[in-house]
Amino acid sequence: MSVSDSNDPTSDSTLYKLLERLIAFDTTSRNSNLELIAWVKDYLSGFGIESLLVHDETGSKANLYATVGPEDRSGVMLSGHTDVVPVDGQDWSTDPFVMTANAGALYGRGTADMKGFIACALARIPQMMEKPLLAPVHLALSYDEEIGCIGVRRLLDVLSDHPVKPAMGIIGEPTMMKVINAHKGKHSWRVSIRGRAAHSAYPVEGVNAVEMAAELIAHIRRVYGQIREHGPIDEGYRVPHSTLHIGPIEGGRALNIVPDACEFGFEVRHLPEEKADYYFQQIAAYVENELLPGMHAVDPDTSIVFETLAAYPGLNTPADAPVVRFVQMLLEDADDPQKISFGSEAGLFGDQVKIPCVVCGPGSILQAHRPDEYVEEAQLMQCWRFIGRLVAHLQTEGLQH
Repeated sequence: MSVSDSNDPTSDSTLYKLLERLIAFDTTSRNSNLELIAWVKDYLSGFGIESLLVHDETGSKANLYATVGPEDRSGVMLSGHTDVVPVDGQDWSTDPFVMTANAGALYGRGTADMKGFIACALARIPQMMEKPLLAPVHLALSYDEEIGCIGVRRLLDVLSDHPVKPAMGIIGEPTMMKVINAHKGKHSWRVSIRGRAAHSAYPVEGVNAVEMAAELIAHIRRVYGQIREHGPIDEGYRVPHSTLHIGPIEGGRALNIVPDACEFGFEVRHLPEEKADYYFQQIAAYVENELLPGMHAVDPDTSIVFETLAAYPGLNTPADAPVVRFVQMLLEDADDPQKISFGSEAGLFGDQVKIPCVVCGPGSILQAHRPDEYVEEAQLMQCWRFIGRLVAHLQTEGLQH
């Protein structure tokens, strides 16, 4: 019996063991992912599959790219990020880096986001080797996705020079195995405000950086209010418009000192057809025209500086694109593709190297980033079967679209 025809995996199967091993690597974004990457490289090498590693500038992290099957033609890319979010301060019932099975679910950091998908892809390598692939499977594993889709950009730089690129890509973020053809883009900034200290009994002698931050935050809220009132609106999203969000803020040292410094973060999550810069320019203009003149009248050395923290484009693959139809066919899913508000690396693959992508993977985003993260075993099985059908299709029919 071939792998593709076998029954679903059991708790002692290769799939479960692979996921258990992946979870055991603490690849929180602040850490290196090299141990995981080396382990995957060795696993693939055992099947005679070579891997290309693309490191970061420090050499402490790496992307992995491997092609299974003919390298002279385009195929289907299965892509996932290896980093996970921190568990600090979260109240876990189990060790987050030890996979634990309970009541039909597998618990551990990354089970849903998104080592479950990676394990399913790796578990199908034996099937890929059973007989020749008429079109290849490309594996792409990245680092630092969770802090702004940073690491994959180095891989994309390398892929842009490849003579043969994947014809399409599946990004395995948790979508409950629904086909996602569109998601929002994101741009985030840190705002650093330099004021002028003074005794609080003589506030006119100073420039209150916290108050300037409050004025700016109020304006950001006004910009957001205009979006909610006037759109544009896309009802395909759970939140049907672009959003502006204020995050951490810090400023001031004592109540009797006019604060001379304040920092806060904010982000724009925008519909894929929009640009974050459209909203940023409204915010920057308010700073230039309304806040800085008054600040400089007291002290010309005061300032408001914006620093980009992260940015990635949205995804807007046409609903009738070949990659959408192909994945729907393999899933036997006749529903229309869906849209999500959270981001992925899919838009970068499309923008930088023109690989049309969808997002589709096991588990729910509602379980990601939380304590006791889990993926339902039924979801993992659905993904495992889906990749099995993909491999069988590439072995018998290749990639025709």
